[in-house]
Amino acid sequence: MAEALRVGIAGLGTVGASVARVLRDKAAELTRQCGRDILVTAVSARDQKRDRGVDLSSAKWFDDPVKMAQTAEIDVFVELIGGDEGPARSSVKAALETGRHVVTANKALLAKHGVALAEIAEKKGVLLNYEAAVAGGIPVIKTMREAMAGNSVTRVFGILNGTCNYILTRMEAEGISFDACLKDAQRLGYAEADPTFDIEGHDTAHKLSILTSLAFGTRIAANDIYMEGISNITQADIRAAADLGYRIKLLGVAQRTESGIEQRVHPTMVPTASVIAQVHGVTNAVAIETDILGELLLSGPGAGGNATASAVIGDIADIAKSRPGFQHGPVFGRPAKELKPYKKAQMRSHAGGYFIRLTVHDRIGVFAAIAKRMADNDISLESIVQHAVNGEAAAQKTVILVTHETTEAAVRKAVDGITKDGHLTDKPQVIRIERAG
Repeated sequence: MAEALRVGIAGLGTVGASVARVLRDKAAELTRQCGRDILVTAVSARDQKRDRGVDLSSAKWFDDPVKMAQTAEIDVFVELIGGDEGPARSSVKAALETGRHVVTANKALLAKHGVALAEIAEKKGVLLNYEAAVAGGIPVIKTMREAMAGNSVTRVFGILNGTCNYILTRMEAEGISFDACLKDAQRLGYAEADPTFDIEGHDTAHKLSILTSLAFGTRIAANDIYMEGISNITQADIRAAADLGYRIKLLGVAQRTESGIEQRVHPTMVPTASVIAQVHGVTNAVAIETDILGELLLSGPGAGGNATASAVIGDIADIAKSRPGFQHGPVFGRPAKELKPYKKAQMRSHAGGYFIRLTVHDRIGVFAAIAKRMADNDISLESIVQHAVNGEAAAQKTVILVTHETTEAAVRKAVDGITKDGHLTDKPQVIRIERAG
């Protein structure tokens, strides 16, 4: 049997402790699968005395994760610290430069420094594995990096944040407000005390930028993503979507166009009969569209200690199965030095149209003014419906417009014009509609 694979874990929170526990509890099974033992020989965290529910007394303790990354006592450095700078970046960089394999769940780090770290890994001939960084326990990285040889990807999209999907699912199922759902999500541990990173789309954008690089062979461009969160989704939007035969999901979408690569994160209306609409709660789903395979949908647990730990352990097992002299594949599916500069696509027509909700003064001339703004921007309307607000005698109405194919620029310009006309009593809502998916 080959020598044991020695693992150092930096970060012993929920995921780190779970990884250590599974490596201990499943030791015999992992040895049979990998042909060698996997041992946790070093650990690093902020508090050595904290009870983590797993015996780590046999592992050497390091206060400094960088020193652990450089020690000769480990073969694999597992980074579960988090953050795109500081100890996470410096320790991962140190491990790679020292010739250690790295496993990380850190999407923020990869979104910002992934290409540079990949260049170091490929130069040193070591692995940089990151299955847990995108969609938790779903093996989407392995699928795109290893199982789709010969396929050209045209589009990748999905539900990449369990917190947002949980909130939208409960808003629809129980008819409660965004704020009430968010508070419950925080109480249950699905959302952080400061949920901004999740609910405003940043987490989804980081994950999408990694998938974009894998899909299209471009350098990661997390800062070039159009991004909207879900904090302005109301029960009025949820009900209107249901009436029209749609369900609202926060999607990350990346696709190749004639002018470049389009990346966007935003609330989207998808048909209730579509597969993606059936993904509920904290579950994630990723759809990959290719020329040979067609459309592949991967769905499963997207967050939580066990789901993330499962992905981390899968990455460690892959390293354990490799042998000296084995030529490792490139980190992002292509050699890092050959990744093309990211070219942002020009704004184009959106085949699914748009849902526009306007709360307006109930007075003569408002409908005509709205119609004129739409016509002035060459927007064709599929339907227009009005509802009274707080009863028929109210001084305002809700107007719901559904457009045919048009551009983002045209819709935004028309809505800005309506706002400037002084007809609105509340902030307008604009949501893309996806006809399929």
